[in-house]
Amino acid sequence: MRDGQRVAMQNDATHQLRALNARFIHNFITNDVKSHAAITHERFVCMTSRGARETRRDYLARWATGFDPEVIVYWDTRDEQISLFGAVALVRSTNKHVIRKDGKETTGMTTYTDTYIHENGEWKCIQAQLTPVSPDHYPGDETIVRKYIKGQLQE
Repeated sequence: MRDGQRVAMQNDATHQLRALNARFIHNFITNDVKSHAAITHERFVCMTSRGARETRRDYLARWATGFDPEVIVYWDTRDEQISLFGAVALVRSTNKHVIRKDGKETTGMTTYTDTYIHENGEWKCIQAQLTPVSPDHYPGDETIVRKYIKGQLQE
């Protein structure tokens, strides 16, 4: 394979993975289990921010009601990084959230690494791993890729 073809293939894969990352987040915001199930591998596992392993079935069940725009009043995706390793890709990003509960707002960030595998002509997520971020490591607002206010995408 020539260098030009390799670069074009990597650029295409990166474009596909950026779109999948946007879809992944949008699926969460809209509680869209059907769309999310379509991009997760049958052997998918989630490593939660508390260190628990969650099966695909349990993860998707939680996905159905995981986002409430009256509670999670702000959500953004920032500092997106995509790395390709042949048929495997790592999609890393950070989400900022503002949660309003009992009249009090709390802000936090979680970094995630989603691992994808390219099989049968498509990328499927095989693992999501979430890690809380301490304020001294928050990526800046200049790295925001997209944001939602009360569940509505901001253009």
